[in-house]
Amino acid sequence: MPQPYTEVQVTPGAEPDLGALTDLYNHYVRETAITFDTAVFTPEQRRPWLRSHPEDGPHRLLVARDVRSGRILGYATSSPFRAKAAYATSVEVSVYCAPDAGGLGIGTLLYKALFEALEGEDVHRAYAGIARPNEASDRLHTRFGFHHVGTYREVGRKFGRYWDVAWYEKELGTAD
Repeated sequence: MPQPYTEVQVTPGAEPDLGALTDLYNHYVRETAITFDTAVFTPEQRRPWLRSHPEDGPHRLLVARDVRSGRILGYATSSPFRAKAAYATSVEVSVYCAPDAGGLGIGTLLYKALFEALEGEDVHRAYAGIARPNEASDRLHTRFGFHHVGTYREVGRKFGRYWDVAWYEKELGTAD
């Protein structure tokens, strides 16, 4: 049964979080098709990812932490959607919760903080790719106003099988 957390704080991800963030992500690499990475990472390999998400701007990394223990319960990111310049006002978002923190509202808390942080940024659309099946992620994204825009069929192979990825889109405000 998931453990309740009485007080959770959301802050920008920082260098001291790197080990815990890497461990959390590696769980999904090893155990699920939620990410299409197939080899686990060391913290040193993940450092460029962490550094690509500064405390301000359109590309953020927010961490949810149990205030009492300091334990990281999850994180959310907004990252470049594509490398070409015309995509600069679009971001790809994702959220990962610790395996024992699912269903406790951590993902909702993280996305709420992420979208609030993006309100003053020059971003027009957010996109999320969700490997199928993932009902919890479908519900979370729908709750935040995302709409299904299409599905890539059998686009990734992991654990000896092919997986579909559903793509969701959300309109965001743009800075004045």
